[in-house]
Amino acid sequence: MSKNLTVVEYVIRRLADLGIDRAFGVPGDYSFPIDDAIEASDKLSWVVCSNELNAAYAADGYARRRGAAILTTTYAVGELSAVNGVMGAKAHRVPIFHVVGAPSTRIQRRRQITHHSLGDGTYNNFFDISSATGCVSAHITPDNVVPELERLIREAFRLSQPAYMLSPEDFAKMPVRGTPVKGTRLTSISRGRSNPVELRAAVQAILARLKKARRPVVLPTFHVGRYNTKTDLLSFLKRSRLPFALTQMDKGLLDESHPQYIGIYGGKSSFPTSVGSTVEGSDLLLNIGGLIREDLNTGLWTDRLEKVPMIIIGPDYVEIGSQTYTSVQLHDVLRALARSAPRARTIRRIQPKLLPMTGSSHDHIGSASFYPRLQRFLRTGDTLVAETGTCTFHLGKMWLPENVGYESQLLWGSIGWATPTALGVALAEPKRRTILVTGDGSHQLTATEIGVMGRYGINPIIIVLNNGLYGIEDLLSETGHIYDSLAGWDYHTLPAAMGCRDWFCTRVETVAEFESALETARNHPGACYLELMIPPEESQPLPKKTINRIYKTFPR
Repeated sequence: MSKNLTVVEYVIRRLADLGIDRAFGVPGDYSFPIDDAIEASDKLSWVVCSNELNAAYAADGYARRRGAAILTTTYAVGELSAVNGVMGAKAHRVPIFHVVGAPSTRIQRRRQITHHSLGDGTYNNFFDISSATGCVSAHITPDNVVPELERLIREAFRLSQPAYMLSPEDFAKMPVRGTPVKGTRLTSISRGRSNPVELRAAVQAILARLKKARRPVVLPTFHVGRYNTKTDLLSFLKRSRLPFALTQMDKGLLDESHPQYIGIYGGKSSFPTSVGSTVEGSDLLLNIGGLIREDLNTGLWTDRLEKVPMIIIGPDYVEIGSQTYTSVQLHDVLRALARSAPRARTIRRIQPKLLPMTGSSHDHIGSASFYPRLQRFLRTGDTLVAETGTCTFHLGKMWLPENVGYESQLLWGSIGWATPTALGVALAEPKRRTILVTGDGSHQLTATEIGVMGRYGINPIIIVLNNGLYGIEDLLSETGHIYDSLAGWDYHTLPAAMGCRDWFCTRVETVAEFESALETARNHPGACYLELMIPPEESQPLPKKTINRIYKTFPR
């Protein structure tokens, strides 16, 4: 088998065994062996993106819904263009396998100067940069490809972060030396093993605290989803009947129609406001996965969780007060709790909160009239992708219907992320309808991926909020800056210009037009593109006191 299998063919086959069926990237001359292997694969399909950054974003979206993704770029110019997108995946604990082709070892040994280089005959300049975007990296050769690829896969899933591999063009075409491994699908991969003694002690300590608590609350985080332990968490919640909240960063982890869901926690920005007092007034908080107390995730650090008795159940550890238990896997802890946790007497049910409907038919469309109608438009099986910007704050507080997915990038916060991500999300789950909400400023950064959506025949609903400026920047500084103004695009004409066929595209100015466009979009079999003309004056600066709280540029 190994006599006929080249290094790059083995890499692609082994990664496809995980259940990945798409490869995102941009072809390049040093990566042609990789490109050819993907094209020849009967398990993978190419998704040729408009640039490497967009490819990284799309791989991020795909991996969030599928469990992992493949990204391929060429040496230097390609891999460096993808760095921001892969680094965002690292921040949000998304496994992406970044496969890069390099100049041949013949060129490197002779220090010949080639294109895509610094002209100094050195060919290891960029390895450390790309390696920093992941948790593990390797130079792939015919001799080490079998064990090194297993190490890359193991570490990428153990730490739930990207992996980077570089192979010279000649090595990529050489036969594998060693016995190739027949891989298993993502759901069968072990994230690590618990130490039985530590596990037993940690679970007993958690149960002891739970039995004494009168007002416990669960705060699960997105790490639960990344480590494939959502089913275990749901089993624990079903047994314990404890209420749970989510932060904005963790929105989408669990179905918001769940009877024990109480809303979004974010300090003084909690929604409904009662969630803040419920979480901060609990006598035991189960922080499952590891909460990231980032500024936007905690209502600009207005949370008071340091005063709440807390148990942290991390990916591979448990912390209870001053006691730390190590080498205990999240899924093992949750499974044990699902068998033994004490039951709450009653389930605290909270009715889903619908945003109040405002605006009459002839009124100009704006945020106040847009978000309530979008909330009522969502259906079971939709996945909502939220761009970084002002829309995130509105969408984060929107109570989602049953089985509606949600993806955002609150921590890394790279504007332009959501448009290519919507491509990856849609390709990962073709039976679900992907709905993208983006501001015009963010959209301009990565709008070329619309043409890629048309090429591969996906059918998202794209809603572009056009206010003619970087609204989030106006919000965080002050209005009137020339650098916040955007080039005036006719957004709804872009799909046709990029070769998208049979798309429903329209510009919306009034509430009636928006309601009509939503009705058409729901019934249209193809993709839809709605440009909503939002008044620019909506983006008013936050109070200076609030801005100072964000940036700490002046003493309080």
